[in-house]
Amino acid sequence: MGDEPGGVVYRIEDLAHHSGATVRTIRAYQDRGLLPRPERRGRANVYADAHLARLRQIADLLDRGYTLASIKELLEAWDSGRGLSGILGLVAEVGGPWTEEEPARISRAELEERFGGLPDDAAVAEAVELGVLEPVPGDEDSFLVPSPQELSAAVELHAAGVPLPAIARHLRELRGQVEHIACRFLEFTTEHVFARRPGEHPPSDAEAAEAAALVRRLRPLARQAVDAELARAMRLFATRRPSRHLTAGQFPAERESARPVEVSAGTMRAVERLVGAEQAAAFITAAAERELQTRTLDRLTANSPHHIIVDEVP
Repeated sequence: MGDEPGGVVYRIEDLAHHSGATVRTIRAYQDRGLLPRPERRGRANVYADAHLARLRQIADLLDRGYTLASIKELLEAWDSGRGLSGILGLVAEVGGPWTEEEPARISRAELEERFGGLPDDAAVAEAVELGVLEPVPGDEDSFLVPSPQELSAAVELHAAGVPLPAIARHLRELRGQVEHIACRFLEFTTEHVFARRPGEHPPSDAEAAEAAALVRRLRPLARQAVDAELARAMRLFATRRPSRHLTAGQFPAERESARPVEVSAGTMRAVERLVGAEQAAAFITAAAERELQTRTLDRLTANSPHHIIVDEVP
């Protein structure tokens, strides 16, 4: 590296040292057109501060989740005089937190106390697998809790008598259904909102800023829609099921153990494309239960001796 009238110049080894990239990576970026070729001075290739700045830009975009192909398009837009600030603002808006909840930290002793005072390594391991708890590197007696609300719900359910394995099973099923809802909402908004903004090239700063503002407005709509529909469903079912248990004078018998069911290969592939292989079983179970509930409601309506129009009570 040296100082010359035209500015600082770097050998490729110096550029690698200052940028954090390897020499091999720098050459690969040049071959892909992501990084300008060096200047030839005598027998040596030299690089300038512009090369260092470009390598740092590429590293930042990779950290944000961009592919090298997308980065090339963005950098070409930058080189043609169109800024990246609007695009990066849009990326930050989409990738930002979708909740105001703050993570918390909990010790193993506190965790055991909240769940009855008895250690349960299997339950802790399952909570870590589910992401309810995250190990703290270098501290085996502490965990990070990404969602304290989710952990508090598990504490309350356990205190009410629900076994920890049942809570974990319910969370897995619930997560699969919620992920499906999130996926459908994003597909819906993409189809009807963002699809109206065609274009294969990166948007301008103004277009990206407009899209970021739109994301901010759409962000709370998903939760509002789910909250409203959950309230409606709870109003429909929650009072009916406990009342059946109370009028019968006893709680229902234990559920039968799970049994395998044959599903055609074509149907399974379609479900896996829709929700992913890991959530396919939960999706099929939820769909079957919903169909049973619908048929039960239809049967009750058909057997009713009176058909009365009832005003909905707000």
